This record gives sequence, C-alpha cells and structure tokens, in this order.
Amino acid sequence: MVTRKYVNDLAYDIVGCAIEVHKEIGPGLLESIYKDCLVEDLRIKNFNIETEVPIPVTYKGKKLEHGLRLDIVVNNLIIVEIKSVEKMIPLYQAQLLSYLKLTNLPKGLLINFNCDNIVKNIVPLVTLDFSKLPLE
Repeated sequence: MVTRKYVNDLAYDIVGCAIEVHKEIGPGLLESIYKDCLVEDLRIKNFNIETEVPIPVTYKGKKLEHGLRLDIVVNNLIIVEIKSVEKMIPLYQAQLLSYLKLTNLPKGLLINFNCDNIVKNIVPLVTLDFSKLPLE
C-alpha cells in the first residue's frame, strides 16, 4: 500500500541521488546531462523510471496536439523536473503543480542543478492526492 511515508522516503532517496550527481559533475551543464546522470543513479537503486513521459492535455473534451512531457517519473508516484538555470522562478513551480494535477500523482520534485548548494535548490510539492494517502 502506498503511504505518505513511502512517498516521502522515495523522495528522500531521489534527493540523495541528485546530491550525488551534483557532487560528481558540479553545476553549469545542460539539463539533459543532469537528467541522464540522475536516471542512471535511480536505475542503479532499482527504481522504476520513466523519462520524457507524455501527458495528454484535454480541453473541453478535445485532446490537444501539443501534449506535455515530464522529465522523470519515479515508481509512478513522483515527478522529477530538472532545471539548470541561474534562478528559479515561480513559473517552474506552477508548471510542476499543473503536471501533478494532470497526472494525479501525489508528489513532485523541482531540482535546479545550476547552483552551489543543491539542497537549497530542490522544491518539493505535494497535491491533495498526497494528503489523502494514509500516513504509514
């Protein structure tokens, strides 16, 4: 059974992998490099990983041609959006919240690798679906 504790523990492990990637290769590279490295570390830990996951967007009953793609989905529970930007802006959080809403997944992590301290550049977001999960 999926619980809040399980989702939070999974997020903790993902953050640990992100810290490892950042420690190993440092800031200033392309998002695609960080994504590939993070995926490799997550696969080593035997997580179920999907990348470039398409999200169909439907508006008023009509499926739009321009669907969205998620960077990484871990264990079909957590969306991981990778950034390599000078400054995080509120738009990135809004996008992740929209992705969570469209997928009904309980948690997302927004991670900016272009920084000195990655821990201060990780934004966890949860949804109402997360709050409905049992604690343990």
